[in-house]
Amino acid sequence: MPGFLAERAVDARELMDDPACDPETLRRTYERFALVNAAVSGQKAVYRRWIRPRLRAVRGTGRVLDIGTGGGDLPRRVRRWAERDGLRVEAIGIDPEPRAVAFAAGRGAPRGVRFERASSSDLRDAGERFDVVLSNHVLHHLGDDDRDALLADSERLLEPGGVAVHGDIERSRAAYLAFAAATWPLQSTLLRDTFIRPDGLTSIRRSATAAELRAALPPGWHVRRAFPSRLEAVWEA
Repeated sequence: MPGFLAERAVDARELMDDPACDPETLRRTYERFALVNAAVSGQKAVYRRWIRPRLRAVRGTGRVLDIGTGGGDLPRRVRRWAERDGLRVEAIGIDPEPRAVAFAAGRGAPRGVRFERASSSDLRDAGERFDVVLSNHVLHHLGDDDRDALLADSERLLEPGGVAVHGDIERSRAAYLAFAAATWPLQSTLLRDTFIRPDGLTSIRRSATAAELRAALPPGWHVRRAFPSRLEAVWEA
């Protein structure tokens, strides 16, 4: 991959991460996350492959943690899918960003779902335990030390037999060009006045390849490729 996208653009910054970004644009961005994640984040596949089998193995109510929950769409979907499968789950979405938590909580939460302003280390220190620990498009935001801390926290937050799955984008020209082409005609409609298109392209530039992520993971973790242009860092307790 010579030239463009040959290396991670670790110094690039997403617009929505700016504390001074326009709050209305940020709100609309959170609103659209559910649609974008449904299209590109493989949430239903994550549920089927990792979450549902673990919930079926749990006697009683399984606990699922979504780290960096953003708009809070994943905990809601996990709760809905589990209910349809006749499974009991408590789904918790955490985020250190107060604007994200305010948005997620402000939309209300069904029974069994809650949102908290917290980090993985806060829950680790509180002695919390979960059957599944997740994140979606979080890893590319983190420097090496913060990524390693998140992975270590994930291990400590898991119940025996639990699984941690941190999904992210796989950096490639194909992913960049596909996202750019797919979102171009939506700029004046669905994505109007949001950060989704520019930040999505920045996210791809900041993301790792499979080889880079594999080299960065501690022992016991492995990388799995998923569709579309996704990577999963997985640890099974």
